Amino acid sequence: MSRSTRVHLAAHLPGVDSTVVWSDPRSRSQTEFETFENLARSAERGLFDFLFLAEGLRLREFNGKIYENHVVGRPDSLVYLAAISAVTSRLGLAATVNTTYNEPYDLARKLATLDHVSGGRAAWNVVTTNDAFTGANFTRGGFLPDSARYERAREFLALTHDLWRSWSSGPLAPDPSRGWFTDSSSGVYSHRGQHFDVAGRFNVPTSPQTSPVIIQAGDSEEGRELAAETADIVFSKHTAPTPGRIFYQDIKNRLARFDRTRESLLVFTRASVVLGDSSADAQSRSIYLRQQQISPASALATLGGILGLDLSDHNPFGPPPPLDSSYRQVSAQGHTLIKTSGRADTVLRLHRLHESNPGSIVDLMRRFADPHTFVGTPRQVAHQIAEYVHTEVADGIIVDPAIVPESVADFVDRVVPELQDLGVYPDRYRGETLRESLFPDDQGQTPCTSQLP
Repeated sequence: MSRSTRVHLAAHLPGVDSTVVWSDPRSRSQTEFETFENLARSAERGLFDFLFLAEGLRLREFNGKIYENHVVGRPDSLVYLAAISAVTSRLGLAATVNTTYNEPYDLARKLATLDHVSGGRAAWNVVTTNDAFTGANFTRGGFLPDSARYERAREFLALTHDLWRSWSSGPLAPDPSRGWFTDSSSGVYSHRGQHFDVAGRFNVPTSPQTSPVIIQAGDSEEGRELAAETADIVFSKHTAPTPGRIFYQDIKNRLARFDRTRESLLVFTRASVVLGDSSADAQSRSIYLRQQQISPASALATLGGILGLDLSDHNPFGPPPPLDSSYRQVSAQGHTLIKTSGRADTVLRLHRLHESNPGSIVDLMRRFADPHTFVGTPRQVAHQIAEYVHTEVADGIIVDPAIVPESVADFVDRVVPELQDLGVYPDRYRGETLRESLFPDDQGQTPCTSQLP
């Protein structure tokens, strides 16, 4: 199988997300380890590259009310991934960890430890935030403006790689001829920069991958540049083919400036999959899932958060408030607690959707949500995914389960064999570590080793 036609797969446990149908009796707890274990075992059985857990440093809310699909909580991802490493052997373990509210030394230790305990399967999704609402949980609060977030992230990433590489002499070991003395340079590091001024000795030996696989998800100009320079994987938010291809080409074209090949970075995108016994059955299931995913309560909360209005007294089955006047109010209020608040393009899209087909708030928000990415029979979906990769929308997809963890198991049982029959998906893992599985030809030498100062 050529690199250009190979489909990569990953799994995502959403935690708190509108893609999940919480009310379905098949849905399992989002905190009990059994759910994580079942999903991970299914993903590994399907030869997925990695399992991805998102980060949530604060629950989303509006006007002091927690969104209905956020009440399950947000436990720490690294702890769960360490436990998952004990019940899997090849599946990569990826966690989102924020560079704005963490410290390089502490995080480098945790990720190196995860890489050791898992036998070389750790991955880090590097993210930033300027959200003061989230920052209220931390001493420094929302202390970084947009212009400084990626400066700190880049320096943070460079320093973690310095720490991982600092154990240059191998594990510390007693030397009988010289007492308990060994090479004093092992683990020593020193860094003085704009955001960090630290020095000392790293206390975790070089891990199986030396540096965990680096993932980046920023879609801004700064985020794309950071991904092109430093990442092994970039997450694309663009699931529709045309914007997906534009993003894909933009990221790949940036790599040459950093002396990297197009094959050295993989583009993944989250994808919702709806399977049916026929095309009509799959379409019917898609409609049902969308109705369950966006309930009347979540429709009110989401629209209210976007507009900066308290819609709790509105009838979700009634018409939305005037979207043009609401936009003017958002402009006056500025940024609220939800990331999408105050975005003119978002409100304009809502306005156009409602003008084209007037309906209730629930109808509007269900149409506003992105359509399910792949809908059809298992064979049809396999062909859709293969075409997705062949036409360079992405190199791989992260399966976003509607029913946790059942949807991933269903995908593995029904779609993976079809992908293998098409010759675009492997029948075994290609390496011992995550990096070897992702880049079987060259083990994906991380660009950070040579590019970052």
